[in-house]
Amino acid sequence: MELRQLNYVIQIAHEKNFSRAAEKLHIAQPSLSQQLSKLEQEIGVLLFRRTTNSVELTQAGQVFVEKSQGILDAVEQLKQEMDDMAQMRRGRLVVGTLPITGSHILPLVLPVFGAQYPQIEVVLVEDTTAKLEQLTASGGTDLSLLSLPLIDHSLAYEPFLEEEICLAVPPRHPLAERDDPIEIADLRDEPFIVLKRGQGFRQITVDLCEQAGFQPRIVFESSNIETIQSLVAGGMGIAFVPQMLTRVRGADFVPRYLSLRSKPTRTLVIASRKGRYLSKAADAFIRTLNKTISNLR
Repeated sequence: MELRQLNYVIQIAHEKNFSRAAEKLHIAQPSLSQQLSKLEQEIGVLLFRRTTNSVELTQAGQVFVEKSQGILDAVEQLKQEMDDMAQMRRGRLVVGTLPITGSHILPLVLPVFGAQYPQIEVVLVEDTTAKLEQLTASGGTDLSLLSLPLIDHSLAYEPFLEEEICLAVPPRHPLAERDDPIEIADLRDEPFIVLKRGQGFRQITVDLCEQAGFQPRIVFESSNIETIQSLVAGGMGIAFVPQMLTRVRGADFVPRYLSLRSKPTRTLVIASRKGRYLSKAADAFIRTLNKTISNLR
């Protein structure tokens, strides 16, 4: 059964005449009759009673025409919806983000994207790095804002920002008086406050310490970088912090931020599943993100 055959039956029922139906369909009458016979054989019922002067629907034909019209209407609606999405008149985009990244990047990007594409619904999914990689690889998100390195090799990514990592120390810590950059190796005896397992920046902290020849002595863990900074400001330990997330001086519980001599950085990327078709809405979001970040530099 083919969609064109459904249309043939509807046209015959409307015209009640093979010649006029064939003319409206722009096909030869023998071809139309042949297609109808083929369809009736396939479904096992007669759709029309043929007389010398007219063609009348059987009871089965009436049901067939009613259902066929619904199918063709649905197909036409589907085509229109796909065209709307292609032209970005409507659509839905699921974006995954790390909480510490989304809270600082997305407020800059989403208003711009929303103004340009008001009919595109953006759904945000906040989770850990590990969970977001899993969701993106399985199609649970269209795109995800993550930081390198990525563990899942089925993901493709495009860098959009590289930022320096600094050291946060309590305001009364002996290091707080230093003006020169700090060697990471000098921090081996310090208590560290880090993000919980599964978050990418925790691994960056561990890697930086291991590269300097020691394992960080972790005294507190949190799922929130703001909590970490408050604990540092309260004198509970030190922490590595992405530069964009440092607090403004004058706010409550502000640590002292110091430069690291090795100038470590983290790279933020927008990731998607390798080989997955990116919709025009997803492509537009990536372009908006890159343009917004570029304007900040």
